[in-house]
Amino acid sequence: MGLVVFVKSPERPQSTPPAPSVAPSPAGTSPADHDLVQRIGRFTAGFGERGGYRVPTTDERKTLTRGVALLLDGDQDAARAELATVGYTLDTVTDSATGRRYAEVADGNAASGRAGRGWGRVYVDLGHPPRWSVQVPHPIADARTELLGARVLRAAPGGVLVLAGAHRNADVDGAADMAHRSDSVFHGVVDELMRRNLPGIQLHGFANESFPGRDAVVSTGAGDKATADARQLVTALRSDGLRVCPAYTERCRLSGTENEQGQAAAGDDVRFLHLELSKAVRGEDTGLDRTAASISTLTTRWAAG
Repeated sequence: MGLVVFVKSPERPQSTPPAPSVAPSPAGTSPADHDLVQRIGRFTAGFGERGGYRVPTTDERKTLTRGVALLLDGDQDAARAELATVGYTLDTVTDSATGRRYAEVADGNAASGRAGRGWGRVYVDLGHPPRWSVQVPHPIADARTELLGARVLRAAPGGVLVLAGAHRNADVDGAADMAHRSDSVFHGVVDELMRRNLPGIQLHGFANESFPGRDAVVSTGAGDKATADARQLVTALRSDGLRVCPAYTERCRLSGTENEQGQAAAGDDVRFLHLELSKAVRGEDTGLDRTAASISTLTTRWAAG
């Protein structure tokens, strides 16, 4: 049988340790900074299709990963010191919508008004031990997946959000495509979470014409460890009226089998889900809210251990 290749059509660009604890953020922030969804929306709004990404050196990637690991271990002082050596900061964000407190690992260079390096951010629930992750490798490029990621994070306890820091096309050589690179801070942090056996869900988006008649594709990527989790998610999405292609039982487009984080998860025998959502589903806040609620039926179970 001949090889069949499906290509996702591009969208039009749009402008189980103790829970860690960190010191409060400085006063003087705007109200939007205290709403997690709005905060992340403000961060990603400036991502352009060209520029704003530099491949980290091996030492930079390892240092940032060590800093996040120390935060996950609950050693906030050591984490802050480690992150500072590469110009990253560790602050606290209290989400005004839920009252949950999150550690925010962010590029201090970008925060000070200088050009960012595009290495992204990490958010960690401070009220509960880390139990699961949500990953957003293509913010803005896969429109509004960054806003969905924020909603997923705050919908269940014990979450870690790994958010890419640049448009997937920011580098002409494809280096900013986090889902298909292993030399990034994004991959290093996700790999650390997998080393801790934390299950994760990665969020993607597709143009409606890429898969007519479907609203979502749920896949376990290159492995099959998360098949039971995938079935639960498919059931929840279908209950909300979405037309879902389950890639673990059907031949589906956009199944993410070449995803770098999914391949690493398969090698480590860690649960990993790859979720593709149509632009129609992501186009309105109500669609994001309902999808996050469906995903939370899974992440709430993950949070329980």
